[in-house]
Amino acid sequence: MIRYSRILDKNPREIVLLKSQPCPWGRCSFCDYIEDNHEDEGFINRFNRGILNNITGEFKQLEVINSASVFQLPKDTLNRIKDVVHSKGIDRLYFESHYMYRHRLDEIRGYFDGIDIVFKCGIETFDHRFRNDVLNKGVYFDDPREVAKYFTSICLMVGVEGQTRDMIRRDIRILLEHFEHGCINIYVENSTPVKRDEELIDWFRENYSYLEGYDNVEILWDNTDFGVGGDMDEYQ
Repeated sequence: MIRYSRILDKNPREIVLLKSQPCPWGRCSFCDYIEDNHEDEGFINRFNRGILNNITGEFKQLEVINSASVFQLPKDTLNRIKDVVHSKGIDRLYFESHYMYRHRLDEIRGYFDGIDIVFKCGIETFDHRFRNDVLNKGVYFDDPREVAKYFTSICLMVGVEGQTRDMIRRDIRILLEHFEHGCINIYVENSTPVKRDEELIDWFRENYSYLEGYDNVEILWDNTDFGVGGDMDEYQ
């Protein structure tokens, strides 16, 4: 699996896909990403060191993703990230976090004191019923502004069977009104039973491709568009 890449389009940065300890939620109906995690902390740290050795600091920005939240990265891996950040002159980090950790984000900010940190949160949709009853995200709030108090960047999902055009229209409107950054993931079927809605994706492509021209919005038409996650053979 490819675990290091460089994002060259908008907002250029290096990105690494690390291994982590298991996601404490781990019940999202559409996610088999959690199969990448591991219980052995020593193995995780050794594995991640090899990935982090690829970082050059070329863009002064680094995105770190893993199969859970930043809080599931072992301390030794966080130490190694910190060493790389300082030795390579990186001044901005991107991490992922489940909404359950919204009150603990300052722990990471404090640990990487002096580094600008952007936390990305997978909201998937602002439709409460679909988010929790269908996608089983375990993310509860009454108003999008509650999320915006903690996260400047969110991830939305488009193209899941059962989703509607009205849901997507509302999600995009909320993203643009309340958040500085957003990533829209077009759903790709995996080993879970959740199905993809091709007609809805075609409609989104026709009506919202213009968002690709926005500096603060990234659309992943495929889940490997950031260059990580695919098999090496796919790129040979």
